[in-house]
Amino acid sequence: MQILDADATRAALPFDRLIPALRNLFATGCEAPQRHVHQVAAPGGGFTSLIMPAWVPGLCYGVKTVNIAPHNAGLGLPGLHSTYLLYSAATGAPLAWLDGDQITARRTAAASALAASFLARADARHLLLVGAGQVARLLPAAYRVVRPIQQVTVWARSAPAAAALARQLRAEGFDAAGTADLPAAVAGADIVSCATLATAPLVQGAWLQPGSHLDLIGSFTPAMREADDACLAGAALYIDTDEALAKSGDLLGPLGSGVITAGKVRGTLATLSRGQTPGRGHAAERTVFKSVGNALEDLAAAMLACGLDPAP
Repeated sequence: MQILDADATRAALPFDRLIPALRNLFATGCEAPQRHVHQVAAPGGGFTSLIMPAWVPGLCYGVKTVNIAPHNAGLGLPGLHSTYLLYSAATGAPLAWLDGDQITARRTAAASALAASFLARADARHLLLVGAGQVARLLPAAYRVVRPIQQVTVWARSAPAAAALARQLRAEGFDAAGTADLPAAVAGADIVSCATLATAPLVQGAWLQPGSHLDLIGSFTPAMREADDACLAGAALYIDTDEALAKSGDLLGPLGSGVITAGKVRGTLATLSRGQTPGRGHAAERTVFKSVGNALEDLAAAMLACGLDPAP
C-alpha cells in the first residue's frame, strides 16, 4: 500500500493534471452516495465525523474521513483532520493512504477552475479572491491553468491576512495586492471567487459587472451565505452537483424568496463535462457557479495521485 503524506499528495496533484482528471471523471461518472455524518462523543467535546465514499465499479473504491473538532483550538491543535483510503474495487485490497486535507483543498480549487473553463470569459485576466485561507491560496494557480490570470486582488476580513497572501502571490508571479474596498474590487474583477466561512452575504449583485463570473465555494451548509439574492438574479447559474440545491444557503435563500427556481439551474459539472449543457453564452453574460464539494472529486484526485486516472 502506498503512503502519501501531505507533501507527496500535494506534489502528485498539479493543477494542469488534476483539472482534466476531474473533467474526465465527471464525464464518465462514478458511484458517490451522500456522505455519512456521525457525532462522536468524548470527554472534552468530541467531534463530528464525515464519511464520504465513492467508487468506479471494478476499478477503485475510496473513502474520505473528515473529523471536525472545534474545541481543538483550545488545545493548540488543528480543528480538522482528514485522511483518504483508496482500495481496489475488484478485490477490496488497500492501494493507498493519502493526506485528506491536501486532497480536499486541491480538488476544491480545481473544481472551481474546471467550472471557469466553461463559464468565465476566455480573456478573463483579473481575479478577486474573497477570503485568504487555504483554498483561496490555491485558486490563482488553478485558474491560471484555464484562463490568462495576471492580476489578483485579495480581500479578507483581516487586512494583514489579505496583505500576506498578496505577498505570496507576487512571489508566484502574479500582479497581486490586498484591498479594503470590496465593492470596488468586485466591480473591477473578471472573476470573483469566494472561499470563506461567512454566514451573511459578502458580495452584492449590484457590484457585479456584465460578463463577470462569480465562483461561490464557502457556503456548504444552509446557515452559510457569501452572496446576496441579487447575485443570482438574472445570471446563468451552474452548480457542481444537484446536492448543492439542498445544502447551500447561497441557493436556499434565493430559492425560498422566489428569486430563482431549481429549474433555472442551467447545468452541473457533469453535464458541462459531457457537453450536454452549454457554458457561457456570450461575452456580456453574467455567470455564477456554486459548489458544495462531492466525493467524486476526492476519488478523481486520489486516482490521479496513484496513477489510476481514468481515460475520458
